[in-house]
Amino acid sequence: MTQNELSLEDGPLRIGTRGSRLALVQANMVADLLRGVGAGSEIVVLKTTGDRIQDRPLADAGGKGLFVKELEDALLNDTIDLAVHSMKDVPVDLPPGLDIAAVLKREDPRDVFVSNKAKTLAELPQGAVLGTSSVRREAQVRRARPDLKCVLLRGNVDTRIRKLDDGEMDAMLLAFAGLKRLGLENRATQMLDDFLPALSQGAIGIEVRETDRRVRKIVTQLNDRDTELALDCERAFQKALGGSCRSPMAGLATMSSGRLLFRGEVLAPDGSAFVQTEAELTLTKNPREESAKAGREAGLDIRPRAEPWLDL
Repeated sequence: MTQNELSLEDGPLRIGTRGSRLALVQANMVADLLRGVGAGSEIVVLKTTGDRIQDRPLADAGGKGLFVKELEDALLNDTIDLAVHSMKDVPVDLPPGLDIAAVLKREDPRDVFVSNKAKTLAELPQGAVLGTSSVRREAQVRRARPDLKCVLLRGNVDTRIRKLDDGEMDAMLLAFAGLKRLGLENRATQMLDDFLPALSQGAIGIEVRETDRRVRKIVTQLNDRDTELALDCERAFQKALGGSCRSPMAGLATMSSGRLLFRGEVLAPDGSAFVQTEAELTLTKNPREESAKAGREAGLDIRPRAEPWLDL
């Protein structure tokens, strides 16, 4: 019997993760779920390039993939058995030999407005300072409030909130999923229902080696089908646009009773213009292929109009 054919009881699975408090919470969520299917695990913390770079936007340093590269290298080097990612950080093209074997049930994907000085984004005073490191969020803010001053905001969630409380800025935008997982949902001042989130926001993915049948057999038991189908659509939309992390794009797919609903958009970086698209269909015999096709066609539909804003 080969190593990849060992039973669930054959040794703990090595879970690779970043070291931030949120990343560790997410890794421990996976560990708890693995325990539920009879698999032991241990946490292996790795520092990524994205964690080290704090003085400039990630878009200027190579993109969100900087948060996953070291974890993927560790997978390929067989120093971990699986890697836990926030799926919005995972590039649409994975390294050869790796695969996302499961995604957990998605948390609330919305963005939230966080401030100690205003109850809503609309109530911020003229010229207020708002922190964000996301080109998408900055474009959406500029569309809604072109008078605000957007400044670079890097660091983990705790660091960002501390900067707000220290008065370095008047407000910030964050993912509600991260706040909830950290037990900080009370810091959300306003739910931004009108802002489409980052593609794949709120979803946790588990990446494995394609050839590791033992790990894949265990991990696939954790997969949430509706989340998987939604992300198939969103990631296909992203890939069809061909945009980098410098491109302000957003989108959200949801599943309800076998029916897929998708909305996507690409914005001018200064928020002065945008293009949007929608798709709705009932998934039938090949749901993953159909969901990905819907996302791909939605991306190709708006790509000609969005071309000036895509950093190809």
